[in-house]
Amino acid sequence: MNILINGLIIIATFCVMELVAYSLHRFVLHTFLWFVHDTHHLPRTALFEKNDVIAFIFGIPSWLFMMFGIMGGCDARLYIGIGILIYGICYILIHDGLIHQRIKIFSNPKNWYLIGLKLGHEAHHQHDSKPDYKKENDVVWGMLWVPHSYFRQAKEIVRKRARG
Repeated sequence: MNILINGLIIIATFCVMELVAYSLHRFVLHTFLWFVHDTHHLPRTALFEKNDVIAFIFGIPSWLFMMFGIMGGCDARLYIGIGILIYGICYILIHDGLIHQRIKIFSNPKNWYLIGLKLGHEAHHQHDSKPDYKKENDVVWGMLWVPHSYFRQAKEIVRKRARG
């Protein structure tokens, strides 16, 4: 029974992290922490950008939850920390790997879900290179949950590829 409960804690934490990431992105990074996030909307000039600090900051609560969870006899805090960690790994793989190609792991996805995520995030960045760029014009949503229309487009792309 403990395995089931601990697994549910991990899954619930992972899902909550999507809401946290959305809220942070929309209400913090695109407002008063724009001076940190703005590098994410500019052409990349180096391996790292100021915005990467945000991802590292999420490592702190994950580490603290896991550490105090272990110190408390492997209680729920450990599994909350694991859920945050798994979300962070997904962030690196999906956001940095698939979407922005900072690590070349998903250069040509064939899965409609991955294609839909990429399309949704591209919509977020569609105004970046325009001379009249305004952060207020950016659409903002989570990393793993984008509007259904992008998944519909992705399914059509997969169908067209299958037909040749």
